[in-house]
Amino acid sequence: MTTTSREIDGKGRTVRELLAGRKYSIDYYQREYKWQQKQVAELIDDLAAKFLESHEESNERSAVADYGHYFLGSIIVSDKDGQKFIIDGQQRLTTLTLLLIYLHHRLTDAEQKGQIADLIFSQKFGKRSFNLDIPERAACMEALYKGEEFEGADQPESIANILARFADLDELFPDDLAGPALPYFVDWLVENVHLVEITAYSDGDAYTIFETMNDRGLSLTPADMLKGYLLANIADADKRTRASRIWKERVQALAELGKDEDADGIKSWLRSQYAESIRERKRGAAPQDFDLVGTEFHRWVRDHEDRLGLTASAEFARFIERDFAFYGRWYERLRRAAEALTQGLECVHFNAQHNFTLQYPVLLAPLRVDDNETQALRKLRVVAAYLDILIHRRIWNWRAIDYSTMQYAMFLGMRDVRGKSAPELAALLRERLDGEREVFAVNDRNARFGLHQMNGPQIHRLLARMTDYVETRSGMASRYEEYAQRGKKGYEIEHIWADHPERHADEFAHPSEFQEYRNRIGGLVLLPKSFNASYGDLPYAEKREHYVGQNLLARSLHERAYDHNPGFKRFIEESALPFRAHAEFKKADLDARQRLYQRFAERIWNPARLGEEAAS
Repeated sequence: MTTTSREIDGKGRTVRELLAGRKYSIDYYQREYKWQQKQVAELIDDLAAKFLESHEESNERSAVADYGHYFLGSIIVSDKDGQKFIIDGQQRLTTLTLLLIYLHHRLTDAEQKGQIADLIFSQKFGKRSFNLDIPERAACMEALYKGEEFEGADQPESIANILARFADLDELFPDDLAGPALPYFVDWLVENVHLVEITAYSDGDAYTIFETMNDRGLSLTPADMLKGYLLANIADADKRTRASRIWKERVQALAELGKDEDADGIKSWLRSQYAESIRERKRGAAPQDFDLVGTEFHRWVRDHEDRLGLTASAEFARFIERDFAFYGRWYERLRRAAEALTQGLECVHFNAQHNFTLQYPVLLAPLRVDDNETQALRKLRVVAAYLDILIHRRIWNWRAIDYSTMQYAMFLGMRDVRGKSAPELAALLRERLDGEREVFAVNDRNARFGLHQMNGPQIHRLLARMTDYVETRSGMASRYEEYAQRGKKGYEIEHIWADHPERHADEFAHPSEFQEYRNRIGGLVLLPKSFNASYGDLPYAEKREHYVGQNLLARSLHERAYDHNPGFKRFIEESALPFRAHAEFKKADLDARQRLYQRFAERIWNPARLGEEAAS
C-alpha cells in the first residue's frame, strides 16, 4: 500500500506480535479512553463465542493452534523516528491490555503468567513501563497489575473509565472460560486473535488513512444497508418516501440512546420475532438464525424474505411503517427503563444492572403489533419479573448469568413466549420457575451463600434490593438508587464481623473457617463508604450502636429499630419474617441472620409475582 509521499505498511499481527517487546504512545491531543461496559461486554462475548466454537474439554493445549481465528480490527500508527503513536485503535488496545492484566491475575501457571506479563509491560534497570505507554495512566495501571487499590475519585476521564472497565471484567468474564479452559483461552487469545497494524511515517499520512476509513468506503452500516434493501423494494414513490421518513425517525431515536443502539434495536426486534434456530454448542457447528442476525442482519433479512412475509411492495412498506416502528419504539422505551428506574418497568432496570443484555429480545418476543399500551406493558412486566427472579435465583446458587452461559436458554425462552398473552406468559413462565433446581431454600448448595472474590457487585445489588424492600414495605420512601451506588460517595458491603479472627477463636478453630463464615450474606449489610472506613474495624458491640443511624436492614440488628416504628412492626407481622435484634453476634446469630435473608429473598423473588403482574 503506497501513496505519493511516503511508504505506508499494513501487516496482520497476532496479539503476541502486536504487543511483545513493543511500545505504543498517544499524542496529547488524542481523545480519552471512553469505552463503557457495553462495548467491553460485546468484546468479551464475541471472543468467548469464537473460542468456544472450537474448544472441547478433552483437547490437548496443542490443539489450540487449529482453533478458529478472530479478527479484532485494525489500528493505525504513526511511526516518528521509531516511536509509535496510536492514531486509531486506542480503545481496543487499552481494553485488550486490561483483559491481559485480568487474565494474568487469574492464571496459576507461572510460565504462562510470565508470557502474558511480557505483553503488558517491559522492564529495564528494574523499572517497569507498560507497552501501552501513556504516562498519566502509569500509576493506575501499576496498581491494577499489582492488585492494589487505586482511588478513582477526581481522576481524569480515561483513568476513571479504566478502573470501571477493569472492575466490570469480574462480572463479564464467562464462567465457561474461568476454569480448566482458561489456559486454552489465553493461548488462543494471544496466538489466534489478529489485528491489522497500519503504519504511516508521518501524522499527515496516518490521519489521511484514518479519515478515509471512517468517512468513505466503510461508512455504510448494516442498518443503512437494510434500509436501502427494504426501500428499493417499495415500488410506490410516495410510500417509499413515507417509509424512509419513518425509518430515519426511528433510527435517529435509537442512535440517541448510545453507540450502536440502532443496530442493537434491530437485532433485538428480528431475533424476538423471527429467529427459529441457534448455533449448537459444539465444534464446527454452523451459525443459525440467532447468530446470523447478530452479525449480519441485513443479509439475513434478504435471505429470509419469504419467512418475513416480504413478498410484495406493500409488505416491504409494512415491514418498516408498522413492524419496525412498533418494535423500535418499544426497544427505545426498554433501553430508557434500563438506564433509570421507571414505574412499572423497574425489573428491566434491575436486570440491566446485572448487564443482562439478553433480556431485550426476550422482552420484545411476546409483543404483537396490535397490542395496546396496557397489554404491552403487562406482558413486559411479566417477562421482566420472570428474568429478575431467574437471575437472582442463579446468583444465590453460585450459577453464572453471563451472555455465553445464558444465551441458549434465553433463545428457547424467547421462542416459547413469542406472541403469548399476559395470562399465558404468567402460566408458562411460572411453570418454568417451578421446575428449576435453583431456589432460595437452604440446601447443601446455597446454605453458605455469600461474598467471594468475583461476586461483589452482585451481592451489593442484592443487598440494595433487600434494604430497599424492607424500607418501602415499612412505609418509607424508596432509596434503591442511592443504595445501589458504589464508590467514594456511595455504599459498600459492610461485614458485621470485623476482620479479626482472634476475636472469635472460641467458635472457630482456624482463621479460614472464620473467613468463610464472615463472608456469608447473613453477616453483611450495606453502609455508606465513609461509615465503613470509620467504624468497620470496631467490635460488634460498639458497631451496632452506630448502626442505629443507618438504613433499616442494618438498624434491625439493634433493639431500638423496633421501638416506635409501627410501619416496620406491621411489615414483620404481615410477612412473618424472623427479624430480631442481636445483642451479640455469635455464630448462631449469623446463622439466624442467614435464614432471615433466605426467607427475605424468597419473598422478594416470589414466582407468584408473575400472576400479579398479568392481572394488574
